[in-house]
Amino acid sequence: MTTAENRRQVLYWRLLARLFDPDEQPALESGSVAIVDDLGLPAALLDPSVSVDTVVQRFPQLEAEFEGLLSGASDESGAGDEVRRAALVSKLLLNVFGTGQGNVTAGQLARWQADAGWFERALGCRPGTLRGRAAGGHPVPGGGSGNGGSETGGSETGGSGDGDSGNGSGNGGGSAAGTRPGSGFPVDLGPSLAAIEADLVSRMRLREVLADPKLAKQLTPSMSLIEQLLRDKDNLDGVALANAKALIRRFVDEVAEVLRTQVAQASTGTIDRSIPPKRVYRNLDIDRTIWKNLPNWDPEEERLLVDRLYYKQTAKRITPARLIVVVDQSGSMVDAMVNCTILASIFTGLPKVDVHLVAYDTRALDLTPWVHDPFEVLLRTKLGGGTDGTAALDLARPKITDPRNTVVVWISDFYEWKEQAVFDGMAAIHRSGARFIPVGSVSSGGQQSVNPWFRQRFKDQGTPVLSGRIAKLVAELKNFLAF
Repeated sequence: MTTAENRRQVLYWRLLARLFDPDEQPALESGSVAIVDDLGLPAALLDPSVSVDTVVQRFPQLEAEFEGLLSGASDESGAGDEVRRAALVSKLLLNVFGTGQGNVTAGQLARWQADAGWFERALGCRPGTLRGRAAGGHPVPGGGSGNGGSETGGSETGGSGDGDSGNGSGNGGGSAAGTRPGSGFPVDLGPSLAAIEADLVSRMRLREVLADPKLAKQLTPSMSLIEQLLRDKDNLDGVALANAKALIRRFVDEVAEVLRTQVAQASTGTIDRSIPPKRVYRNLDIDRTIWKNLPNWDPEEERLLVDRLYYKQTAKRITPARLIVVVDQSGSMVDAMVNCTILASIFTGLPKVDVHLVAYDTRALDLTPWVHDPFEVLLRTKLGGGTDGTAALDLARPKITDPRNTVVVWISDFYEWKEQAVFDGMAAIHRSGARFIPVGSVSSGGQQSVNPWFRQRFKDQGTPVLSGRIAKLVAELKNFLAF
């Protein structure tokens, strides 16, 4: 047996071990890490808690390798390429079939659906077709069988290991995929994937709670709960949907009250010295009047003779300003999406502040018509997916009509598909004279991973990434808008 064959065996034995055994096998794990590292591949390929979307987003060169990976196009590749292919195949199989046991969150379901889409693409199919769904998640007429060609003869499925944490749990079950005579298409994979998806959905007990008004009232709104509700809202109806909306609105109102207080503590703007003060009693500056008239003090009469009154200037300079908030709505930015939609709605209620809101993942959505109501905004968002800031730039740039009176707040972890193109667009906004504020975190805890490539370039540009509690962002906006 050749060295390449040995390395493939290690990767596949490690895959089977993770699928069927909740405990990691140290020898297989360390051997697989060494193989992946030697191939120049990221260690994230071995971590089932890391989605394929995340891997491709951070290592875009791998996207082409995942495409058609299982369609038979790599059959004539060399030994070294076969080991590399085994590492990529193992990633797909582990993420799709290693679903484990226990309760499932909406985030885990969404991630599995995305990984299943990559698995279908690897087979040469459109994402969703094997499971009887289109790419957008809508039913496909006659779905379930899929289309496209695959040269794979058989595939074993198993379920074990926690899909979220990567710690194995549960036992695996298998189903061999057959092939349609003459086509090589795995006809049994469609029902198998659909069954796995149905099992994940059935383990989402949140739906049962939402369907019971008494139980739903006992839920305490939190960011993690709101994330699950936002991810799963399209699968809810009737009483469950009404209760979900009520919980989201409760959370929105609670957060809005806190943020509204922070905004209310903003500075009141700069005094406009060009406008004469109104000569009314409430504006009388007693201290200044006394000080300026001290030369008129009559020591004999012990009286101050006032020949001029001084008044306080109260007119504020409020320059009409445009606030453009761009929010990354991918799965890693849920806190930002919730907090910033609420914050944008609060600024919308302020005088002479024109607020625009853009949310994006691989596509961008202009949410400005609903910016006054964060509840409606959140119901219109679709969390998850990749990140393509060029789509958001296309929506945001036309809104910058007066750069000197415009501030662009861009909230993201900045792990982009097209790094250079996105940064060039942001740099152009900064050069135009608009205030550009990149924000890496607006969560309650203030912790967020930011792409170091972007972080360094923002620093060099003179617009360092603002990362911390949302109060920091409020303070920055207070200073710019001067209200």
